[in-house]
Amino acid sequence: MAKNKKNQKGSGGVRGPRGPQFQSGSNQPATPGVPRSPKYSSSRSRAAFERKSYPILAVVTSAPRWLLVVGLGSSLLLGLILSDTFAWLGAIFLLIVGAFLGWLLALSWPLLSSGRRFMRILVVGALFGLAILKFGGSF
Repeated sequence: MAKNKKNQKGSGGVRGPRGPQFQSGSNQPATPGVPRSPKYSSSRSRAAFERKSYPILAVVTSAPRWLLVVGLGSSLLLGLILSDTFAWLGAIFLLIVGAFLGWLLALSWPLLSSGRRFMRILVVGALFGLAILKFGGSF
């Protein structure tokens, strides 16, 4: 009798990292809809900024993810540890990281809530503040 029972595919439970298997029919989750136009009104200057940023953003997103993390992480680390004679070089590294994060902040500005805007402005401002202190020789 036990030989006649077969375990049917997709009959429930969790199957590996993909989660539960769904059969075609009414129990399949709906695909999320992508809005055709943004929910915010874009000015001409904003549209021009986004249009000019698109090629750079395409290059950044097509590069391997580890390359961006290692590049920004090493720039931040070098910016923080370089001091004395090479403090000006550390400030330049901090300015590079701050400029990149500021550019990403400007691109994502219309979609962010006020709390997220404040925190990102705080981080970018702190990076620029540290760069100014590095140039002045105080840090």
